[in-house]
Order: sequence, then C-alpha cells, then structure tokens
Amino acid sequence: MYKRLLLVLALVLTTFLAACGGEGDSEGASSSGGSGAESIVLGTGGTSGTYYPIGGALKPVLEESENIDNVTVESTGASVANIQNIKDGLNQMAIIMSDVGYDAIEGQGQFEGNSVDVQAMAGMYQNVVQVVALKDSGITSMEDLEGKKVGVGKVGSGVEQSAKKVLEAVDLTYDDLSKVTHTGYADSVQEMKNGNLDAAFFTSGVPNSNITDLMQQTDITFVQINGETADALMEKYPFYKANTIEAGDEARYNLDEPVETVGIQNMIIVSKDLSEDVVYDMTKRYYEYLGTEEVSVGALKQLDRDEIAKGLIAPLHPGAKKFYEEQGILE
Repeated sequence: MYKRLLLVLALVLTTFLAACGGEGDSEGASSSGGSGAESIVLGTGGTSGTYYPIGGALKPVLEESENIDNVTVESTGASVANIQNIKDGLNQMAIIMSDVGYDAIEGQGQFEGNSVDVQAMAGMYQNVVQVVALKDSGITSMEDLEGKKVGVGKVGSGVEQSAKKVLEAVDLTYDDLSKVTHTGYADSVQEMKNGNLDAAFFTSGVPNSNITDLMQQTDITFVQINGETADALMEKYPFYKANTIEAGDEARYNLDEPVETVGIQNMIIVSKDLSEDVVYDMTKRYYEYLGTEEVSVGALKQLDRDEIAKGLIAPLHPGAKKFYEEQGILE
C-alpha cells in the first residue's frame, strides 16, 4: 500500500514537471520564434483618391526590408483620421497633408486642445491651389473675385480651408462675394459650364481631371497666387510653398503661360514608437525607390528625391533624420 502511494505521487509529480516544462518551452518559442520584424499598417485615404494607390505602390518596396514582416494598406478618411490612428496606435505609418499636420502639432483647428506628436518620415508631392475663372468673367487676379460668384469646395474640406486663407490674404471674406457655393470639383465645373459660377477653387494634384474637362468645353483663366499674396500666405501658414504650373507641359494642362500659385505638401508620417532602425530602413527604401524607373503613380514621379527632407512642418523621426544626414540632403 505504501509502495503504491509512492508510485502514485511519483506519477503526479512527473506529470506536473512535464506540464511546467512544456509551458516554459512554449513561452520560449513565442518570444524567440518570431523574426522581431514589424507589422505596419499604412493609413492612406479613399480608394478613389491618390493616397491609396501610393500606399499600394509602397507596400512591396517596404516589405523587402528584413525589419518589416508585412504592410497592410488601409483605406481611411485621410489626414485627420490618419493622425488620430497613429496617436491611438492603430497605424504605424500614414500619408497626410501638411496643413492638417500643422494643426495637429499646434493643437488647433480640428485638434483644438488636443495636440499630437507628429513625426515625419518624408515629404511628398504638393496639393496645388488652383483657382480657375471663366475667360469672360473679367477675373485676372485674386482681388477680382470681389463681387463674383465663387465655388469654394465642400464645407470643412481642405479646398474650403485654402479658399478662406487665400481670400483672407487679399482682405476678402465670403461677405465680399456675390455668391458662395460649397460644391465639390465636379459640381463646381458643371456650375461654371452653366454660367452659375464665375470661378472656383481646386486644391489637388496637377492636373485635376475636372479642370481638364472644363478646359475642353469652356475658355478659362488660371488666376495666379503670387507676389505679396503668396508671401503673406507663406509667412502666416508655413505649410504653404510656392508652386509653378509650367507652360507647354502636355501632362499638366499644356498652358500657354506658366501659372504661379502655392501648394500644400503631402508627407509620410510614422509612429514615434517605431524603432530608429525600422524607420531608417523604410526611409532608405523609399528614397531609393524614387530613383528608379519602377515609380508608377504619377504624383510620385513629380518628386525630386533630394528635396523630400526639406521644408517639412513636422520634426523628422530619428531614423529618417539619420538616413538624410548620411545622404547630406538635410537643409
């Protein structure tokens, strides 16, 4: 009986130790079995916009890194949502417009009282402020918009924000216009075709297909934003940059004369929680990609890769800064 009891106790103890050993092996496999590579969620924008295909183009480029396990390209509500998602840890990388990033850093606008630590990886193409007017409207300068019928973009949109700022730079408000419509691109063009609007604002890449459509049916004028008006904008709002739509470029309206205006830079931001090594490698691969013939998205073809670290409204992530310093392309 005593021997039987000892045998039972020995079996129980053996089973207990085996179970403990199994759990230990399992935990060891969990902590060391992975490669240590990051999974990246890249926030873009709507599937019909430019951000989403850029994300798709960058996915295989970034996944070549040994530091990255996979990249998930996520369609989002664009800049505001992307910044919030990075703050909440849902995204590790995103594309945003600089004006929204500036508001997030300053804790103003849609981020009133809720500033965000935005860190940049690289600059991208500009969304260009394009103001077009009917040829027979008599509008040749921004000041000429006074007393005119103007489309300013949908309420709360980036287009409307630019419209308000540009009008402000020439001491105009909505009250100084005879009519204001909060129409999107397509509706603004249709209203101009119908003669119900004299001019409209567009803030997008160049060319904007809606403007191209309008040009095919109606004589228009591009209203320049230059001189003191541009200087005032860039001084007050550092996310604006000078931009010229060159003449004779068939891919950019094939204009007879160049148009001087301003643009708002788009940029790639990353989570501050990503390691220096990971962001260094992503920055390097993005930079090298821009120097190849494999760039398929038109907006990325407009970039001078040696300018992507300059004039950013957000501080660089340490990993990105290290790479640009090695390249000698920081300002």
